Amino acid sequence: MRIVVHAGFHKTGTTSIQHMMRRNGRKLARHFRCCTRRDLPALCEAARAYSLKHDPAELGLFTYELAQFLETLDPGDPRPLVISSEDLSGHMPGRFGLTGYDAAPRLMATLEQVAGDCLPDPRITFFFTTRTPGPWLRSTYAQHLRAIRFTEDRDSYLSRMQPHADLDRATARIAAAVASPVKTARLEECAADPLGPFGALLDVLRAPEKLRGRLTALPPANPSFPDHVLDRFLALNRSDLSRADLTAAKKRLMQEHRAQAGD
Repeated sequence: MRIVVHAGFHKTGTTSIQHMMRRNGRKLARHFRCCTRRDLPALCEAARAYSLKHDPAELGLFTYELAQFLETLDPGDPRPLVISSEDLSGHMPGRFGLTGYDAAPRLMATLEQVAGDCLPDPRITFFFTTRTPGPWLRSTYAQHLRAIRFTEDRDSYLSRMQPHADLDRATARIAAAVASPVKTARLEECAADPLGPFGALLDVLRAPEKLRGRLTALPPANPSFPDHVLDRFLALNRSDLSRADLTAAKKRLMQEHRAQAGD
């Protein structure tokens, strides 16, 4: 069974890829079995939990959830399996005391081992989308501000995280931990492709050219916000608003910005 695992990284076009997979699900289903993080919530949560403390019990839960999923697959189905979820590499760096993808090599090695135990002749390719350090750091900072009560200022965050922003180094560590091939595509180099980073995943899948022409392209998903909006997110996060009121205020701010951008 051929398997392509797109396991990250955060803020490198992963959401866009998953939106493309879901939007074109019927067309893709003729050629591939597709799963995104929406299909694997327990497995992704186990990977995120393991990334926090590297607790063997959490790795055991990751192993269990992965085996449960793999055992549902029909080994006689000739279609390759493609899995796309950045959470398989753990939490996004920059929060919860995490500075990098330190758990990813062990998680990918475990995935490889469990697949070998559960499936006949699994042929895995790991695929990672990456991004140049500066844009990646700015995008992760914006995501932290929007998603949680993150109160660190931008300059401090960029200075703290700069030494940890080399995603090529992260993929090299993963490649050293697994026997399967590891392929990468830099987000900036996907800009010319009408399908964006999803085109790079199709390359790894060796998708038929006719299929590419039938797919519906989508605009980039989950784009960042300009600095003045991020400054307002930061101010809200530093306020004494309750959690519910903070969430509501952020939602209004995002709606206001999108309405103005659409004018």
